[in-house]
Amino acid sequence: MENKGLNKGTLDAASPGRTEGHPSSSGRALVVHPDVRTGGPAQARDPEARLEEALGLAAAIDLEVVHSEAVRVSRPSPGTLLGRGAVDRLRDLIEAQEIGIAVVDSDLSPIQQRNLERAWQCKVIDRTGLILEIFGARAKTKEGKLQVELAALSYQRSRLVRSWTHLERQRGGHGFMGGPGERQIEMDRRIIDDRITRLKSDLEQVKRTREQHRKQRRRVPYPVVALVGYTNAGKSTLFNRLTRSEVFEHDMLFATLDPTMRRLRLAQGQEVILSDTVGFISDLPTQLVAAFRATLEEVLEADVVVHVRDVAHPDTEAQRADVEAVLRELGLDKVIETGMVEALNKIDLLSDKERQSLQAQAERSPGRIPCSAVTGLGCDTLLEEISRRLSSTYRNVDISLPLSDGAALAWLYQRGRVIERRDDEVRAYLRVSLDPSDIERFSQRHGDSARISQ
Repeated sequence: MENKGLNKGTLDAASPGRTEGHPSSSGRALVVHPDVRTGGPAQARDPEARLEEALGLAAAIDLEVVHSEAVRVSRPSPGTLLGRGAVDRLRDLIEAQEIGIAVVDSDLSPIQQRNLERAWQCKVIDRTGLILEIFGARAKTKEGKLQVELAALSYQRSRLVRSWTHLERQRGGHGFMGGPGERQIEMDRRIIDDRITRLKSDLEQVKRTREQHRKQRRRVPYPVVALVGYTNAGKSTLFNRLTRSEVFEHDMLFATLDPTMRRLRLAQGQEVILSDTVGFISDLPTQLVAAFRATLEEVLEADVVVHVRDVAHPDTEAQRADVEAVLRELGLDKVIETGMVEALNKIDLLSDKERQSLQAQAERSPGRIPCSAVTGLGCDTLLEEISRRLSSTYRNVDISLPLSDGAALAWLYQRGRVIERRDDEVRAYLRVSLDPSDIERFSQRHGDSARISQ
C-alpha cells in the first residue's frame, strides 16, 4: 500500500531506499521507542506514554502501524542504538509482516540509521525525520513552508552520503579527483547549500513583513495573548472556544503549525489579539527550534502567555517541563519566572475525585485555571484571569471632555475600562483604566479638548 501522507523528497534524501535489496516502500510501519536506561532526565517519562506519543506522530502522516513496542536499551550500541538481539528479532518481524518503514522514536546518527536499514532491509526514519514529515504536511503559510524546507535541508545535508551508498564501488580517480559517487555527493551538497542560502534570504524578507504587521498592531494597539503548550494539549480547541472561530482542530499531534490570530473581546469590553501557536514536544529537533523562531516570536511579543496543559495526560508534568525548556531556549526566562497563566485543560476527562483535587490545588496557586475547552467549563474564569493580568499594567486616570466629542468617548470605552462616569450639561467626567501607551496616544489625539489628570 502506498502511503499518501509521506513527503517523498524528505524520506528519499534521508534514506537509501533505492539501494539494492531494499523492498519498495509501503505504508505498513513498525514503531519502536528505545527505552534508554542511562540515568538521564528522559527516564522521568513513562516509556508506554512515549510509545503512545510516537504512535500519534506516525498517525499524523497516515502510516499504517502494524506493530509497535518499547524496547529497553541498557547500553546504547554506537552502531545501531538497539542491542543486537533486538535488531535481529525486529528484522524477522519486519520480514514476516512485510513492513516498509521503521520509525525509531529517538535521534539516530547517520551511521545508526544506515546500519538499521541494512539489517532490516526497509526505510528507517528517526524521531527528527518523522517530525519533519509532519511539519511538511501541516505547514500552510508561506513562512511555515519556508521554515520546514530549511529545517529539512539542514537535516538531509548531514545524511547525504547515505543516499549514495550504491555508488561506493564506483569511487576512483587520482589525487583530489574522486569517483562519480563522490562528485555526485559534492554536487548535491552544493545544491542544498545554495537552496539554504536562498531560503534564509526569503525568510528574512518574511520576518521584515511580519515586523511591519507588528508595528501596525502596536499603533492600534491591542494587547497580545499567546497560547502555548505541548502538542495535542487542546490549544486550538480552546482558541476556537474563546474566539468562536473555526481553526483546524483535531485529536492529532501538530494539528496546528502556523500561528493563527483572532480578535477577542473580554467581559469588560477590552479587545485583545489571541494567538494560537505551534505545539511543543519533547526532544524537539534543534533545526525546528531555530527554523520556527520567527513563528514563535508571537510569544515574545505577547503581553500575556497562557500555557495550555493536558492535565489528563499521565506525563503532564514532564510535558510542562518540556514546554518551559523550549521557552527558555527562546529567551523567555522572564515569562516563566514572573508566571504564565496555566490553563489546566481537559478536566472533563478526569474523575470527580481527580477534578476536586485539581481544583483544590489550583485555589492555592493563583493563575492556574482548571478548564475544559470541549465543554467550556472554567473558560469564563480563564478569561477573567487574562483580563486581571492585563489590568495589572494599566493605570487609572481622570479625564474630562466635551459631551459633544463622541469619537473621544467611544475611543475611551473601546480601549480602556471606564470605572466611573458623571456628566453635567457640557462635559463628561470619567475615571478610566488605560494602558500607559494609550494614555499618551489619547493625549496626542484629544489633548486640545480633553483634560487628563493622573
